[in-house]
Amino acid sequence: MIKSLSGRFLLLTIIFVMLAEVLIFVPSIARFREDYLLARLERAQIASLATLENDMISVEAEEELLRNAGIYNVVLRRDQVRRLALSTTIPSPIHETFDLRSPSAWVLIGDALHRFVDPEPRVIRIIGNPVNDAGTLIEVTLGTASLRDAMVSYGLNILRLSLLISVVTAGLLFVAVQWGLVRPINNFVSAMKDYQSAPEDARKVIKPTASITELREAEEALATLEEQLTHLLKQKDRLAQLGGAVSKISHDLRNILTSAQLFTDRIEMSEDPTVARLAPKLVNSITRAVNLCEATLAFGRAEDAAPSLNRFALADVVGDVIASEQLAVGDFALDLVDDTPAGMMIRADAEQLYRVIGNLVRNARQAIVATGKPAQIIICADETPNEWTIRIKDTGPGLPPKAQENLFKAFEGNARKGGTGLGLIISLELIRGHGGELSLETSGPEGTCFLIQLPKSDLTLAAAAE
Repeated sequence: MIKSLSGRFLLLTIIFVMLAEVLIFVPSIARFREDYLLARLERAQIASLATLENDMISVEAEEELLRNAGIYNVVLRRDQVRRLALSTTIPSPIHETFDLRSPSAWVLIGDALHRFVDPEPRVIRIIGNPVNDAGTLIEVTLGTASLRDAMVSYGLNILRLSLLISVVTAGLLFVAVQWGLVRPINNFVSAMKDYQSAPEDARKVIKPTASITELREAEEALATLEEQLTHLLKQKDRLAQLGGAVSKISHDLRNILTSAQLFTDRIEMSEDPTVARLAPKLVNSITRAVNLCEATLAFGRAEDAAPSLNRFALADVVGDVIASEQLAVGDFALDLVDDTPAGMMIRADAEQLYRVIGNLVRNARQAIVATGKPAQIIICADETPNEWTIRIKDTGPGLPPKAQENLFKAFEGNARKGGTGLGLIISLELIRGHGGELSLETSGPEGTCFLIQLPKSDLTLAAAAE
């Protein structure tokens, strides 16, 4: 009950109604005490009428009058004369005097609360105005035991009535909330669970029916979200099927092209001038086709493991990349410069970082060689208290505008003819696996610069791994 919305609403309703009753109870008990004392003053005035004409009444009659009025004695002031009208033995000294002729509300509340919490029987004096202008003042003396008993009884009656009102009110509100709010929410949750069981089924998408504005808006937002998700799931399934088919086709096509590549190698040895002139173009076309098939297959099955983080000298990895690329450069006028600090230690996966830097240097080298102009590739690094930064800069021709727009999109971000653009995507995924970022910092006629940012924070690395 406590964990449900309607149960909590029921409990809060009872609590709030009881709090409201407490606010009503305090002035009510003060009013009850005032009425009780005023009634005793009126009874005392009526009892004293018997003595106005004849002072000689028996002791038994006087005691009976006082007992019926619930007081010990009565003092009247008439015609500027103060007169003891009725009197009997007072069991204890007068403890306190209360003037009811013009009391403030706060005084009445304070006196009532004090009497309510004080269980000790006291004798008190009450001063008031006689009714019907029968004199200028009336005083009575009475005990507080019966007064407090009457106040407790009255308080218990209010408590019982408050509990009854609370339960009835809470019950009615419980039924109203259950029907008007909880039931629509349960329908909303049921629709979500129904969609969860088969998100690809468009028939499971929630249909907004709530009459409550807020729930209606939530249903409409959920319906839009579920429609988009269903569409994306269908698209993903189709793309997965298409990807499987493309992988199979690429595999078979690669085998066919590999066989054709063997034949073209023999064609190149032909002495026919026309064949000798056309054979290199055919060989290049088949080679590009084989590379495209291999890249497509590699991208389709790429599931790189989480990075294994270790501390190592960045210069060692950069040196390996440069040594490997020097073999491909050959006699071409291209300088590969290692400008990383010799003692700089970083924390990363050395193998994955080698693949990323190697891919960026290879792309720069291929773009520069294609121009036939001398150039330079520089690898530099720096660090801040929060991260390590690595830059791969070149003085090559820069990236075409289309390549920059689609830089990290498969098969669209290739900057050279025959490229697939998959290398940059794989590199980006590897760097993001470290919690870092790979971005194009600058590119233009003066050259291109790629920026690698690797965080030092363990929290960032842990979030990336997760």
